[in-house]
Amino acid sequence: MNFQLSDEQAMLRDSVARYIKDQYNFDTRKKIISSEKGMSTESWAMFSDLGWLSIPFSEHYGGYGGGNEDIAVIMEELGKGIVVEPFVPTIMLFGGLLSHCGPNKISADLIPKIIEGRCLGAFAYLERQSRFEITDIKTTATHSKKGWCINGSKSVVLNGSNATHIIVAARTSGGQYDSSGISLFMVDADTQGISILPYGMMDGHKAANINFDGVIIPADALLGKLDGGMKFVEKIMPQVLIGLCAEAIGIMAVLNEATIAYTKTRHQFGVPISSFQALQHRMVDTFMAAEQARSMVYRALCAFSEGSLEVENERMRSLHAMKITVAKSSKLIGEEAIQIHGGMGMTDELNIGHYVKRLMTINLMFGDGDYHQRRFNQISYEAA
Repeated sequence: MNFQLSDEQAMLRDSVARYIKDQYNFDTRKKIISSEKGMSTESWAMFSDLGWLSIPFSEHYGGYGGGNEDIAVIMEELGKGIVVEPFVPTIMLFGGLLSHCGPNKISADLIPKIIEGRCLGAFAYLERQSRFEITDIKTTATHSKKGWCINGSKSVVLNGSNATHIIVAARTSGGQYDSSGISLFMVDADTQGISILPYGMMDGHKAANINFDGVIIPADALLGKLDGGMKFVEKIMPQVLIGLCAEAIGIMAVLNEATIAYTKTRHQFGVPISSFQALQHRMVDTFMAAEQARSMVYRALCAFSEGSLEVENERMRSLHAMKITVAKSSKLIGEEAIQIHGGMGMTDELNIGHYVKRLMTINLMFGDGDYHQRRFNQISYEAA
């Protein structure tokens, strides 16, 4: 497969990289995460003006019609700037579900607003007891005279405090752990009966716990078919996981570069510590770890590219293997970066710790390395 970027992808990469370099330095980011919203509306508007918010959406909605490769290009560069604006929750989760649930009136109304930067979305799926099992859902949606009535609580809703609209995964039939019987509903964030508890996560991103107490929504707020919500969630997961792992690759590249640069300026015994053979070996290990992670992202991109002839089990094995490798590599690179920088690597004043915290968060999103290892082993066992 040709891993060279197309001219359009190279322009997209350069556009994001230039913005990060010129307008989104570390000091700017610190001011943003310390603000009440935890994001910059001006930056989000600029993302729209530059066309980044349109990339994954169909031309039918005014989008660019890009694929996984285009998303990976953007996410790698956003990772290098540890950007906190809600690209993943709004564009990839919320927008991705709208794209796959469409065409319908809701998608036709909201996707153009997302592209224009006028709609911020969130996907409320996790619950206190869920951990990594998305299908573990207690929140219910029942028929009412006015449509649907939602009751329950959702935890760690990414961008939940800033979202204007929320897609809620609720159980409409079956037991607590059944993958069937889950439906998706569009809910306006200011609907009566919703209470939102916002907080900042360790990586600087905003999340919220949201409680739904008898929230009444119209009958046409149902997205897709009744009880068929997990089908749409499964469709967006490959792009979401590839995007997050591409972001991790960008972060690992920055950490490796910063660590190497530091070893050339830090002196011990009258010489730069970069001359110490033991440290050279460790930095080679982190370089190889980053390249292994990049290779697995490329492997997943190949598996989920248009025209791929791989069977579903092999495609999913590639996806799980990618997340496993990225988890292992990012742990090694993060720990080495902090240790070689010494105590100051843990301080908020230095960007190293912020990059590592984001890596740690990415590792936990939609399953950590151990979770994906179990899934990989299960598929391999069933195929044997």
